[in-house]
Amino acid sequence: MSVSAIELLKRGVVDTLAKGELEAKLSSGKQLTIKAGFDPTAPDLHLGHTVLINKLKQFQDLGHRVVFLIGDFTGMIGDPTGKNVTRKPLTQDEVKANAATYEQQLYKILDPSKTEVVFNSEWMNALGADGMIALAAQSTVARMLERDDFEKRYKSGQSIAIHEFLYPLLQGYDSVVLKADVELGGTDQRFNLLMGRELQKHYGQPPQVVMTLPLLEGLDGVEKMSKSLNNYISIDDTPEIMFAKVMSISDTLMWRYYELLSFQSTASINKLKASIDAGSNPREAKVLLAQELVERFYDQQAAMNALEVFEARFKRHELPDDLETIVINAGSEGMGIGYLLKQARLVSSTSEAFRMIAQGAVRIDGEVISDRHTMMPQGSCHIYQVGKRKFAKVMLQ
Repeated sequence: MSVSAIELLKRGVVDTLAKGELEAKLSSGKQLTIKAGFDPTAPDLHLGHTVLINKLKQFQDLGHRVVFLIGDFTGMIGDPTGKNVTRKPLTQDEVKANAATYEQQLYKILDPSKTEVVFNSEWMNALGADGMIALAAQSTVARMLERDDFEKRYKSGQSIAIHEFLYPLLQGYDSVVLKADVELGGTDQRFNLLMGRELQKHYGQPPQVVMTLPLLEGLDGVEKMSKSLNNYISIDDTPEIMFAKVMSISDTLMWRYYELLSFQSTASINKLKASIDAGSNPREAKVLLAQELVERFYDQQAAMNALEVFEARFKRHELPDDLETIVINAGSEGMGIGYLLKQARLVSSTSEAFRMIAQGAVRIDGEVISDRHTMMPQGSCHIYQVGKRKFAKVMLQ
C-alpha cells in the first residue's frame, strides 16, 4: 500500500483507533473487509450519509471488500446515540420500506458489482433468546453508563429502556459475524464501534480498526444533517432541488461541505479559498460545489441544466448575495404563505401579506404567486420576495 493511498484513506477522518493496526493491515497486501452500518430509520440517503459512503468508495477502489450493512433488525430498536429520550421503535414494515430506498440509492456511489449489501436480521433472528442473553453478558451496566448520552440521561433522572443497552452490543456483534477488519462510523458512534473491537476479542478474532468521520451539518449549519430535522439534501433530490439547496447554505458552511463532500484535491480547495480572500464572489465557489454534487449523482448535463434553472429563478432577479437561511418550525401540515411571510419579517401582518399577494408583489424562487391560500410544506427551502427589495431564504422544519 503506497503512502499516497494511505493518506487518501486518512483524509477527512477525525480519529483512527489503533492507527498502527490500520497501517499494518493495509501493508499486508490482503483484501480487507470494510464495514459501515446504516439503520433504515427514514427513507432516502442524504449527503450526510455519503461522508461514510465516499470513504467506503475509496477502500473499494483500492481493491478491498466493502460491506454495506443495513440494520433492519437494529433499526427496530433505534440507535440511542445522541438521544435524550428513548426512540420510538419502528415496525418491520417501516424498516423494510426504508431499506428498499437505501439499496436503490447506494449504487449512485458504490460499484454494484463489488458491493455486498447485507441485512443484520439474517443473523440476529437466528441468535435466539439464549444467544441474546450470552451476548448481553459481555458487558455491564457500569460500562454502558460510560456512554455520554446514557450518563446524562441517568444523572438527570430520564428513563433508559433496557433494550437501549442492547444496541451497542448488537452493532458490535455485526462486526463479529462479518469478521470486519475496519469499521467506519460518525464521531458520535465511537462507543458502539469500540464495542465491536471488544466483542471480536472475546470471540477470538483480530479486533477491527475504528475510523470515525465528522458529522455533516445540515442546511441550518447547526444540527447534524437529518431527515427528522428537515435540514437535509437527499441524494434522490431532483438535480434542480439539490443544486438550489447547496446554493442556500451559508458561505461559511460551504467550506465544511467542500471538506467532507468534494472530491477536489486539498490544493484545489485552498486555491478557491485564496481566490475568495482576494475578493472573488463566494457564490462562484458555491456554484462549482453544487455542480460537482449534481454531476456525481446524475450527470454533467443535469448539472448544467440545474445551473440554468437556478440562474433563471434567482440570479437574474438580482437577489442579494448575503442572504442567511431563516429556519421556521412549521409542523407536519406545513405553513400558510401569509403567516410564513410574517414570521420571516417580510411583512408586518398576514393582512399585509394577502394585500401584497393580490398586487402580484410576492414571489417564491422568482415566480409570482397569486393564491393567498398557498401552503408551503414542511422540509421546503425557498427564497421569498416581497416587493422589489425584501428577500428572505426560509426553510420550514
